[in-house]
Amino acid sequence: MIIKPTVGRVVYYWPDTQQDLAALAGQPLAAHISAVWSDVCVNLMVIDANGNSHSRTSVLFYQEGAMDRPAETFAFAEWMPYQTGQAAKTEKLQAQLEAKTA
Repeated sequence: MIIKPTVGRVVYYWPDTQQDLAALAGQPLAAHISAVWSDVCVNLMVIDANGNSHSRTSVLFYQEGAMDRPAETFAFAEWMPYQTGQAAKTEKLQAQLEAKTA
């Protein structure tokens, strides 16, 4: 299921292993989508583990089912598990409503 990224949404950002962003090992950073280029490319305001903000442009936006998950050496953003869970629930309810009205 593909969820369209939109400006203002909060997502996870996984920095590549070469970036100097303050991150805790194995944990993503919080980020806000500041611009959307496509379903798989966004600009972000990333908040590091110290609370400092950083801009990242043209970041790969990974969505399960659309592509393979990037390697740890490659920076990317993705939806939080809660967001994908909510989208799945919404999609299921919409399908049930459509089945009842058909």
